[in-house]
Amino acid sequence: MTKRRIILDCDPGQDDAVAILLALASPEEIDLLGITTVAGNVPLTLTESNARRICELAGRPDIKVFAGAKRPLIRDLVTAEWIHGRTGIDGANLPDPTMPLQDRHAVDFIIETCLASEDNSITLCPIGPMTNLALAFMKEPDIIPKIQEIVCMGGAVKEFGNTTPAAEFNIYVDPHAAAKVLDTGIKFTMMPLDVTHKALVTPERLQRMKDMNSPVGDVCGGMLDYFNRFDMTRYGFDGGPLHDPCVIAYLIKPGIFSGRQVSLDIETGSELTMGQTLADWWDIQEDKEKNAFICDDLDSDAFFDLLQERLSRLK
Repeated sequence: MTKRRIILDCDPGQDDAVAILLALASPEEIDLLGITTVAGNVPLTLTESNARRICELAGRPDIKVFAGAKRPLIRDLVTAEWIHGRTGIDGANLPDPTMPLQDRHAVDFIIETCLASEDNSITLCPIGPMTNLALAFMKEPDIIPKIQEIVCMGGAVKEFGNTTPAAEFNIYVDPHAAAKVLDTGIKFTMMPLDVTHKALVTPERLQRMKDMNSPVGDVCGGMLDYFNRFDMTRYGFDGGPLHDPCVIAYLIKPGIFSGRQVSLDIETGSELTMGQTLADWWDIQEDKEKNAFICDDLDSDAFFDLLQERLSRLK
């Protein structure tokens, strides 16, 4: 399997934090070129700080972290402290980071990295609102041939939304950016709520993390103990869903996931359904281009076995 050269674009977020850790623990499959942050779960000053905290937890202060967009392209910023807590990673109890924030803007880093790379060699992994990616494509469309695939966490297809009845949070925060990214025509893979709601951190799986007896295990246990409460209360789930690590797990072991190639549109015109991801799951519009691979199921035991094995590498 060819190692993926990725840029991880995120808004940490407890589940973003676990996705970062999974990427850092998987050097055989993942070449993490840098982390770009965006306003989303919490404002930008917290997402860039949280990303650096997690890199330091993993013993990787060498990873370059870049701050990006402070707000969506058009709409006002919506955040989710009511789920993630005041810091975005409540339950982690990590000190302020000492590693530097890079001077370059995240959008410039994305552009410069892609332009310096061979065609079809970069995988972009947006696991928050896609504002940084959209700005990069708008500023420098010549990066499009450089990108092998975009693998994102966002949307809801057969599930209802989790921010409005129609829309999932990441897409809802900046639907115009998501639509611009999809319209590039780059190979597009999406991890919607349909699959992430099956990646549940049950009490038993949470205890396995706590039993790792390592700083990483302790932090993951604390973060996910906090994060689990919202979805367990709202949905009656057996645990909280680990949304964002599904993107990294897909790059490591795609066989864990299943889905189908469909025609996908993103609603940007109606306030009632703003940010809805409209997938033609049953090929109703036969002549329309199938522009996205959407996952809707996973082997949850294999997913958590992979996560446990990789996180245990980080001491």
